Amino acid sequence: MTELYHDNNQALGVLHELFASATHDASAAMCRWTDGLITVTLDEVRQIALEEVSDELGIGDELLTMVVLTLQGEVGGNMILVFDERGGRQLAASLLQSEVGTEPEWSDIEKSALTETGNILGCAYVNAISRLIGTDLAPSAPYFIQDFGASVLQQAVMTQALSSDTLLLCEIGFHREGEELDWRIVFVPTQGMQDAMQRSIHAAP
Repeated sequence: MTELYHDNNQALGVLHELFASATHDASAAMCRWTDGLITVTLDEVRQIALEEVSDELGIGDELLTMVVLTLQGEVGGNMILVFDERGGRQLAASLLQSEVGTEPEWSDIEKSALTETGNILGCAYVNAISRLIGTDLAPSAPYFIQDFGASVLQQAVMTQALSSDTLLLCEIGFHREGEELDWRIVFVPTQGMQDAMQRSIHAAP
């Protein structure tokens, strides 16, 4: 298959509408989950070269806190929620109504608070994609990891590199009471997922 949505502004426009709707649902869910503290916005949907992912996202070799949700199967992919250490700790503390953790190791309850956040956000996007392609998608339970950001991204795009040299990037903004936060969502669809989305877009009236 040719590169996904290559020089196809109409297709990217449709995807922007899709993810804007999903982000609206995600923001409402996050607002309820965080008692009005956190909101989410969609900044842009675009296609970038795989080798530019880390630079585009500003992710290097620093240790990051991440929640990963996986869609299994040929029509699948990975959704990665990325926090800086301080931001992740602050979110967990606000959800747990506790002091910000200072121990080197995260507690199980802190990890649980972040994975549930990933679950809430991930479900909003998975449901929107399911509606687009007409297929029920079954995400895995989200899991918590701490690792070097560039390493995790490299693993996530490894299978993508076998069939394409580009990646669909949805830039999501997180805000706390109007202040922009250094958090990100990275969605890495498989080739099968990309094909399914493209067919649905072409079939749309």
